[in-house]
Amino acid sequence: MSVAEAAVAEVARKIVVIDDDPTGSQTVHSCPLLLRWDVQTLRQGLRHPSPLLFVLANTRALLPEAAAARNREIVASLEQALAAEGINDQQLLLVSRGDSTLRGHGVLEPAVLAAELGDRFSAVHATLHVPAFLPGGRTTVDGVHLLHGQPVHRTPFARDRSFGFSTSCLDAWLEEKSGGAIAAASVLRLQGQQLDRAAAQRKGEPCAHGSNGFTALVSWLEALDGNCSVVVDAERQEQLDALGAAVHHLQGRRRFLFRSAASLINGLVDGGRQPLGPQPFKVDDLVKLRRCDSEGTLLPGLVVVGSHVPLADQQLEVLLNESGTTGLELPVARIARLLDGSTPDLLLADLELEWLDWIRLVLDRQQTPVLYTSRGELQFGEGPAADRRRFRFGMALAQLTARLVAALAPQLGYLISKGGITTGSVLADGLGLGTVLLEGQLMPGLSMVRPMPEDGNSDVSGLPVITFPGNLGDGQTLATAWRMMEQLEAT
Repeated sequence: MSVAEAAVAEVARKIVVIDDDPTGSQTVHSCPLLLRWDVQTLRQGLRHPSPLLFVLANTRALLPEAAAARNREIVASLEQALAAEGINDQQLLLVSRGDSTLRGHGVLEPAVLAAELGDRFSAVHATLHVPAFLPGGRTTVDGVHLLHGQPVHRTPFARDRSFGFSTSCLDAWLEEKSGGAIAAASVLRLQGQQLDRAAAQRKGEPCAHGSNGFTALVSWLEALDGNCSVVVDAERQEQLDALGAAVHHLQGRRRFLFRSAASLINGLVDGGRQPLGPQPFKVDDLVKLRRCDSEGTLLPGLVVVGSHVPLADQQLEVLLNESGTTGLELPVARIARLLDGSTPDLLLADLELEWLDWIRLVLDRQQTPVLYTSRGELQFGEGPAADRRRFRFGMALAQLTARLVAALAPQLGYLISKGGITTGSVLADGLGLGTVLLEGQLMPGLSMVRPMPEDGNSDVSGLPVITFPGNLGDGQTLATAWRMMEQLEAT
């Protein structure tokens, strides 16, 4: 490769993250999140100066077959977009972003992507599983995934009706979720001590036992082959930065695929040659992005809560105790009965009009409406047929919420949307957006996005949307975010 070709390849380097819900960009900033994946939209995303490009697949809301098909569709469009933009596929790092509490299609999606990469580009030498999300207390120690030090299979997240699991040992988890296709004994582990030694060498510190830490890490990764499965320990960001630097060192020589939560993405960026640096908006500046009317008066906010994990229940209860909020419950069981009836569209339309009238009355009283689904998870039984009904209903409920938000959006100053599936539907289906820009984090792990200026939907131009994961924070975090946007809390 000539010097000129090398320079072009360096500029063209992209980390493309296929995100299973819209909260995976919760540790980065100043990059686009695509809500569509047609070739033209991908080309526009690839032209953005950020080294990062997120594509919202929203596959956590889909059944396995549909999730697999969506991943294939995205990679097919990405292949065309890369070629049209003159980007060498060797300069592509592909990340399948998943949940830091191990929910989602965590084995299926990287397997599909590995097959697609092998067919369209070059074979994958290894898939690295890195579920750590360090700001949220999700770490991996000795191959065991933890939430604030507790094995994650002992938390409520492991009892998810769609994505439950019985072990926090990631090698055994891979065997369980793959139905035995990945034997636990075949899974390799990249140990925290290896990453510590590599990080120490990168900082110029002496390595333990006189070993050449970073060089040893590069050699270890270079020896991987045959799309072996690797679980990665992670307790500190510098460990993932060292891994990212080693991956970049091998780029063009080895192809790795990643199934990760958010923290590895920082390592892949900051371990390369285009670090993001600090976010351009400080927290108090993010708060000031709240929209105003033509006279400069702050427009009201809306909070939407779709997540049904116990943490979301706690956060909702605290928020509803705030004197400036009023709640509206969407009765899930009643909605399910209407959807199963003979005229669901007509009956739901009438209900939606009633709810909208109520919300507007709350806004007129200068209160913040909190729109939430009734707590608890609707039971659909067991087996494949029940799973299909559960996923279909989940999407129908998210789309209903999205329609309500869309009707209110022109008069809103900000939106807080809690729950990944709900937020994905609100952004893409309700607000009709194709691309949003990730502005930064209001609190650790809590991102604000806004429509890209060229999106063209004037009703939501500049609207700040807080994308709030279902599993983030403590009981106070949702209320704190609301108080910050209402400028009731010091930032």
